[in-house]
Amino acid sequence: MKKVLAINGSARKDGNTAILINTIFEKLNKAGIETEMVQFSGNVIEPCKACWACGGQKNCVHRKDMFREVFDKMKNADGIILGSPVYSANISANMQAFLERAAVVCDMNPGLLKHKAGASVAAARRGGALNAIDSMNHFFLNHEMFVVGSTYWNMAYGQMPGDIQQDEEALSNMSNLAENMIWLLKKIKREE
Repeated sequence: MKKVLAINGSARKDGNTAILINTIFEKLNKAGIETEMVQFSGNVIEPCKACWACGGQKNCVHRKDMFREVFDKMKNADGIILGSPVYSANISANMQAFLERAAVVCDMNPGLLKHKAGASVAAARRGGALNAIDSMNHFFLNHEMFVVGSTYWNMAYGQMPGDIQQDEEALSNMSNLAENMIWLLKKIKREE
């Protein structure tokens, strides 16, 4: 069975970013794909310490936060969804710290995420959503993953929790994104 892990970089648990991810999950689950969401809310992801000790370890050696557990889940997933709110014209600080650490682990251990499917979603009040999507997609591209797209940018607009449910175009786009991820996951054969 295929599995998709979503990482929600929002400081708000079950907020707009989670709603976007759950919209995608509905279709994935109907297609028989196992899903799991990790939410960073209430947690702080520490930045990379540039110690390079992850070489040969296939994970970060530091254990003060939830990074190791989440990165292990990434390695075991067939698909990864990265979701972030836009607070200051880009991804959240926790998502930035997570991706920087994950990038170093992947750079020191090439091929860890190779040929996985990846999709990014962003929830924004107004500006910066494209920057956030771009930042997350660059992580996928730099680690030999396939980026799943949709009919428009994978973003939604809303400020308060639940506001994005009024953004019908965004919700439709998330549904189409899910269909494209399902299609790609069926084509990808997991390398052992």
